[in-house]
Amino acid sequence: MRRIRLRAPGKINWTLDVIGKRADGYHEVEMLMQSVGLWDEIVLTHRDQGVEISCDAAGIPLDDNNLAVRAAMLIKKHFDLPQGIHIDIRKSIPAAAGLAGGSSNAAAVLAGLNVMWRLGLSLPELAELGTGLGADVPFCILGGTAVARGIGEKLTPLQPLEGIRLVLVKPSFGVSTASVFGELKLDKHRHPDWRETYNLLRNRKWDELNRGMGNVLETVTAARHPEIYEIKELLLRSGAAASQMTGSGPAVFGVFKTAEAARRAVRDISPFYSQIFMVSTHGRGVEIMEGGSL
Repeated sequence: MRRIRLRAPGKINWTLDVIGKRADGYHEVEMLMQSVGLWDEIVLTHRDQGVEISCDAAGIPLDDNNLAVRAAMLIKKHFDLPQGIHIDIRKSIPAAAGLAGGSSNAAAVLAGLNVMWRLGLSLPELAELGTGLGADVPFCILGGTAVARGIGEKLTPLQPLEGIRLVLVKPSFGVSTASVFGELKLDKHRHPDWRETYNLLRNRKWDELNRGMGNVLETVTAARHPEIYEIKELLLRSGAAASQMTGSGPAVFGVFKTAEAARRAVRDISPFYSQIFMVSTHGRGVEIMEGGSL
């Protein structure tokens, strides 16, 4: 097999709680995570040797600072493989947004090379391998709806929440995840309730969502960038039932009861932000579109 094409979905956090800090410096988290229908496309093409990358978006690293390159190198090292690969990334997920674009790209490379090179790893085995690349990579491989614990690698899949309408807004600035975690005060935030949030979403109790949802990193990022709160307020004024920052930010999403309500919000907000997306929640992680199946 010489070529394979995949799509890698972004994610949001319905809830994000930080419950402690480990001796190794990593934070223990508990998050309700969700795949969304905003995809990067990844095309993997055989090379005789080496790992090469291209991307259609400016500012994306084209070396081993890119998680996708590191994913290919990890697979090659793990299986002691001589052959190479060209990775072409066609971006739709905004970078440095809290939407796991880089992690999802790495997940697609792991999943794609597993099929392309007939390595025989199961999806849980791929997820375990991906933990060394980043805490969001295992979820991006499995996708759907899941509770993530540990540093994000301990996943409990749930019945997927599909078809919920969202509007995503990405402001012009980016955020360093490490610096946001570094400023978080563990004893100074309200703990969101993922179970309540999940049940409210399953039962489409839109007007009660704010009771359970929450992202403890939001106060840190918004203290630096009050525009986060302005975007939330803009989404709520435009009809969102609930609004929240995802990940360490700065992307913010609003939950809408209907597609028409979401479309109206996009029309209202488009004059103020260029990176605005109407999407639905999605029930799967990485998918192969051409060249094989997972």
